[in-house]
Amino acid sequence: MKKSLQRRRTPLFEVRHSPVHGFGVFAARRIRKGTTIIEYLGERVSHQKADARYEDKDPHDNHTFLFTVDAKTVIDAGVNGNEARYINHGCDPNCESTTMNGRIFIEAIRTIRPGEELCYDYQIQRDGDDPPNVDVVYACRCGAKSCRGSMLEAAKKPRKTARRAPKRGVEKKGAARKRQARKRAAGRAGAGNRTARRGG
Repeated sequence: MKKSLQRRRTPLFEVRHSPVHGFGVFAARRIRKGTTIIEYLGERVSHQKADARYEDKDPHDNHTFLFTVDAKTVIDAGVNGNEARYINHGCDPNCESTTMNGRIFIEAIRTIRPGEELCYDYQIQRDGDDPPNVDVVYACRCGAKSCRGSMLEAAKKPRKTARRAPKRGVEKKGAARKRQARKRAAGRAGAGNRTARRGG
């Protein structure tokens, strides 16, 4: 009776030094579009704990292993993380992050050739209290033609607001209170200093 020989498949990727930054993740074989490559693993902590953990971090250090899952949870791949933490940012990415049942996965958004470095857009959140040189600190060196020069989410352009004629009539009872409550809630949501983290 012949024994069936099981051919070992080449792993999808390997970690090695990257010309973009530090270590990177490179395709070891062809990766088809739509392939789930790896889950982003690490310790799951609250936003408050993540902020406290890195509050003494050098403000000019752009290295982050934090990944936002949702409003309550951040994955810190610096603790019990896997190879996914070495995937670098790219402005013309071949991968994207997806969230499924509170877990983060990295997927190929186009076919990736062997030897090609994997990358996805970090879209690091901007905050109102960011220092003026925040785009310099989080400078991107991906080398893409479409490189926006920063790992931060694209800066929002100020919108021109059209002037509207004032509405006439009596405001409904309680509408003013609701409007004030919304303003207070928006103020609370935007308050607080947050450590830079990858977008979810």
